Amino acid sequence: MKTERVIPETLLDMKERGEPIVMISTYDYITAKIADECGVDVILVGDSLAGPILGLPNTLGVTMDEMLHHTRGVARGANRAMVVGDMPFMSYQTCSEEAVKNAGRFVKEAGAHAVKVEGSGAMVERIRAIVEAGIPVMGHIGLTPQWVLEIGGYRVAGKSLEAAKKLVEDALLLEKVGVFCLVLECVPWQVAKAITERLRIPTIGCGAGPYCDGQVLVLHDLIGVTEKVPKFVKKYAEVGKEISRALREFRQETKEKKFPTMEHSYSMPAEEEEKFISWLKTRHL
Repeated sequence: MKTERVIPETLLDMKERGEPIVMISTYDYITAKIADECGVDVILVGDSLAGPILGLPNTLGVTMDEMLHHTRGVARGANRAMVVGDMPFMSYQTCSEEAVKNAGRFVKEAGAHAVKVEGSGAMVERIRAIVEAGIPVMGHIGLTPQWVLEIGGYRVAGKSLEAAKKLVEDALLLEKVGVFCLVLECVPWQVAKAITERLRIPTIGCGAGPYCDGQVLVLHDLIGVTEKVPKFVKKYAEVGKEISRALREFRQETKEKKFPTMEHSYSMPAEEEEKFISWLKTRHL
């Protein structure tokens, strides 16, 4: 049976119905397949793969080729969920032409259904150009990790009156230029609530409180693979500890020659084994 794909209109309908949107960030075929089968609505192939996948200190070193590689795998695993490719640092900041070109690569080469772009200000024109090229864009304001050098670290955005006002104005502007959805990262719940109530498009909270139209977490964080997680993350499992237990047990049984047993071994048919032994004898091997 063909499963109906989640599209931007689906998310708009969900907001109107008051049905929360579920989004996760993951980076490979098998976890995307599991997420899709569990009913996740949107899968973001985030540049957050910098940490759990590439071991980088921040997202600035992630390349377009790396993002495309991981997006391809996720796209193959998602039959219903919308797949969003996260445009990495310097893939859109330089000019609108470059932004459109790289957004197009996510769609043509990797099978994404949309892209995510961080920021507002000068990025508004980049977003407008991508939207006008026919590629859906998910916006992202609040804490924007690609601007970490400018903002001086990872911190909550919108805590002062002036900062909160700017977030509201940025959100309204991004809706006007055509983003279909807006991620609010590390924003006080009061500000996120005000934005959500004023936008026709849905908001997705990432450390932005309970009043957004949906929520997103990194899969590795919520299942307990990542050791250190932000305050806004709830761990729903401790998979990392189970992986460690399994690997230690595998190591011990291998060292003690308890694994593999015949249960985990293949065997020749008896008549073929007899012929094989006879052949070995003739060869004096």
